[in-house]
Formats: sequence, structure tokens, C-alpha cells
Amino acid sequence: MRLFTLGVVCAAFAAAAPVPEPTFYKDVLPIMEKNCQTCHRPGEAAPMSLLTYENARPYAKSIKDAVLTKKMPPWFADPHYGTFSNDRRLSDADIKTLVAWVDAGAKAGNRADAPPPVAFAEGWQIGKPDMVFEVPTAFHVPTSGTIDYQYVRLPTNFTEDKYVQFAEAVPGDREHVHHIIAFIRDPRSPWMKDAPIGVPFVPSRENVGEVQQNQNQRQQGQRRQGGGDGGGGAIGGGDMLAGYAPGTIPDLLKPGQAKLIPKGADIIFQLHYTADGKAGEDKSRVGIIFSKEKPTQRVFSMAVVNPRIDIPPGDANYEVDAKFTLQDDSTLEMLLPHMHLRGKDFTYTIVFPDGRREEILSVPHYSFSWQLSYYLDKPMALPKGTVIECVAHYDNSPNNPNNPDPTKEVHYGEQSWDEMMFGFFDVSFPIDKNPMDLMRPPHPQQRPTSGPANNQ
Repeated sequence: MRLFTLGVVCAAFAAAAPVPEPTFYKDVLPIMEKNCQTCHRPGEAAPMSLLTYENARPYAKSIKDAVLTKKMPPWFADPHYGTFSNDRRLSDADIKTLVAWVDAGAKAGNRADAPPPVAFAEGWQIGKPDMVFEVPTAFHVPTSGTIDYQYVRLPTNFTEDKYVQFAEAVPGDREHVHHIIAFIRDPRSPWMKDAPIGVPFVPSRENVGEVQQNQNQRQQGQRRQGGGDGGGGAIGGGDMLAGYAPGTIPDLLKPGQAKLIPKGADIIFQLHYTADGKAGEDKSRVGIIFSKEKPTQRVFSMAVVNPRIDIPPGDANYEVDAKFTLQDDSTLEMLLPHMHLRGKDFTYTIVFPDGRREEILSVPHYSFSWQLSYYLDKPMALPKGTVIECVAHYDNSPNNPNNPDPTKEVHYGEQSWDEMMFGFFDVSFPIDKNPMDLMRPPHPQQRPTSGPANNQ
């Protein structure tokens, strides 16, 4: 009995013993290095740095609120559909640690407990690039007015095919650059073949690829709402090498995978600027890291798209849908939904040739402020004949706080106050396959060519 009583007393003392209060260096800094510092450091998109205690301490209460509401880190995928390798959500244990740290006074603790700092390459998330393509002539951003998309053509001067495992687009003027897309223009492609070199310019609509896009849509059929085919396929005039927009992260290509830049190719920058009352100058750039060995898989960017958008004034739940049928086998790697300020929600559904349907991504609360990529935890085999269906809803009502003007009808357009419906996705396939085989069935009298030299 005495031994039992002593055990109860010891257990009571153990239960009453205070739990050590979390400190920044021992408990919080490891969480921030893993989940926050990629963006929260000098020169990156976040408004404050979280590299040090001195940086983080003034924002302690804001950090608590952001993690409790799950505003940070940003992640919008419904957990009931799909699992993703780059899931940004904090674990419950990490959230509890951050909240407890703030509630206990946000103490620094012992600096000796800190983990080694992350060795970031200044200005880059991918690490130090092997090569950088920078716009040589700065674009002068005016203080006001609508700015058409600017394009810049830069020759690579590659004398052989190059395989790129990592690529990153970085703006020179983050305040005014809304987005960058760096395209790979095959030397045999007529798209922008006569464009000026190194100078920002506004091309004709035919040059930016809308003719090809409209042909795709006419071939597949389209409707404004309810079950229509929106078409899709290649983006612009070729593959996408890298992109930048709020919340984007560089492509996460696995070992053995790469983007192909054919010999003699150009890099075409698409640049979207937004005037905000202050003048600016921008010289955007793209950094690339080459594959250390010849890859076995090529990654190619595609999109399901529907430009037939006519949102009535005040409509709080306008629906646009689109679908695209793959004409050859491939493997689905990544999804990236894109809308503008009235975007409300977005879903991707895979319809297999046997009729089986699987919803693989649902974004119930879309945010134009965060253009997030969703990498499948287990890439999905897509046999020939698979259909990718996308459905988007838009809120053009006064209840949408981001709505520029709920009294106006909204149509497809390039500017943020217009709307878009793009279901971007990346697929992988054997390195010698022609990606155009995914978009067009082979002619019955002609066997399609394949391989790196025929990528357009």
C-alpha cells in the first residue's frame, strides 16, 4: 500500500511539473527555417524577414494569428481530394509550438540551441544558377495607366540541346511586376521568329499564340457554361521554362526529369506590370541549373483553357468549365489553377478512358494573391484518351472584397480586372517523345516524328 501511495504521489508531482516554455532558438527557428524563410527573407516576396529573433519578435502576435487561422503558410487545397508532395500546411504540433511561444512572451532562449542557418543563394530559391538570362534593356514602368503585356526575345545561342532540372524567374522590380512567364521558343517555330532581340515590345495578337489557341478551341468545341469543351494544349507558343507570380515556387523536378531547351532556341519573356502611382524600372531574369546527366523523362507544361467568359454584373457564382483530351500516354505531375480577382473556386477532375472519374484537386477558396502549384505526391499515369476537366466559379458580386467593380460585365482579358480560366498542368513522358503527340492524334497515313529535335 505504501509503495502504491508513493507511486501516486510521484505521478502527481510529475503531472504538476511545468512544461518547458518554447523558445525561439530551440523550438521556433527550426519551424521557420523549414516553412517560412524561403519567402520571409531579404529580397524575397514576403513583407518581413524571419531569419533572426530580432526580425521575428515584433511580429509575434501576427505570427500567432496567421498560423491559427491557417493564413500562413498559404495552402488552399481541400484535403479531401488528392495528396501533394509540397503541402505547405503546418502540423498541429508546429502550430501549438508557435502559439505557446507567443503566449509565453516570445522569449529568445539560448542562442546555442539554434540550428545552423539555411544557406540560401542570394536572390534565388533554386540555388546558384549555372546560367542567367536577364532582360538587357530595362522597361520603364509609368506611374499610371494600363500597361500592355511586354515581351522580350533572348537567343540562347545553344549549339546543342540542353536539359534543365531547375529554373526560376525573378523580377527586378517586385513592386510593379505582377508576373513573368519565360517560354522556350523552338528555332523552327514561326511564333515570334521575327521579334526584336533584347527589347521589350508589344506584339500582335497573332504573334502571342492566340491563333493557335483559337484553332484548338474550334477543333474541340466550346460553350460558355455547363459542360462545354474549352480546349487546351500548349501554352502560348511553346513550353514554359519558368514563371513568377505572387506565391509561386520554382518547379520541383525530380532526379531524372528535365525541361528541354533545343539548340538554337530562344527564351521569350512575357512581362506583366501594374502601375501604382510610382515609376519603376525592371530588368527581370531567369536562372537555370542544368541536369548533371541526361534525363530519362521530359516535363512539359500544358493548360486547359476557356476564354469564353461573360460574367454578368452582380453574379456571385458564375461557372466556366473546360476540358482537354490527351492523345497519348503521359504522367501527371503538377496542377496550377489560375483566375483573377473574381476567382472563387477551382477543381480538376480526371476522366479515364474506361469512364472512371477522380477529382484530384479542389481549391474551394481561391486567392489571386497566391498562385500556388500543387505537386502530386504520387504522379498519376494518364493513358491515351484521358480527359482533364476543370470547373471554375467567379464572384462578381459586391460581397467579393477583391472585386474591382461589381456593376460591370466581365470578360476574358490580360489585365487583373479582366478574368481568365487556365487549368495549368505539367506532364512527364519519355525523353525522346514528341510533346505534340499529346495534343494531336497521329495522321493515319503518317507516323509522327518524335524526339528533342521535333518539340514544336
